[in-house]
Formats: sequence, C-alpha cells, structure tokens
Amino acid sequence: MEKLLITVQHSVGLHARPAAQFVQTASAFQSDITVKNQTSGTEPVNAKSILRVLTLGVHQGHEIEITAEGEDEVEALAALKILVESNFGEG
Repeated sequence: MEKLLITVQHSVGLHARPAAQFVQTASAFQSDITVKNQTSGTEPVNAKSILRVLTLGVHQGHEIEITAEGEDEVEALAALKILVESNFGEG
C-alpha cells in the first residue's frame, strides 16, 4: 500500500471539473484508490466515484491523502500527484 499527502491549490478545490479529472485518472488504474480530506478529517472515500469525491469538501489549500493498493499503485499515485501538482492542467 502506498500513500501520498498533497495540497490542492486549484481555486475551486476538488470540485466540478477538477474532481471529474481526478476520478477519471484514478479510474484508469486497477488498484483500489481512496482519498480523504486530511484538513477536515473526513473518512476515506473511493477515488473512482465522482459523488464520493465531491462529498469530501476539498477547498483550495486543503491537504488530501491518497492511498492506493494493488499492482499499479505506484503508477496510480504518480499520475494523481502530477495531476494535482499541475493544478489540473490549468498551469
């Protein structure tokens, strides 16, 4: 099992389009992937479910914890890290 802590810098946090991109990226991997809002202390949710991700209430500046478990866990976390650090493709 691999874990990653990362701060979301996007102006709308993990809502709408960024959340959809996050779920789409997570869904491309076989591993079980969860995400939780470390800042507000939410329980982990399935990172491949748009509705679950939206319930986290991640805003700009919140830290999230992403956990992946499976044969492609390292690649999954690397892809999600790149996505978040690239501000979801918005420079």
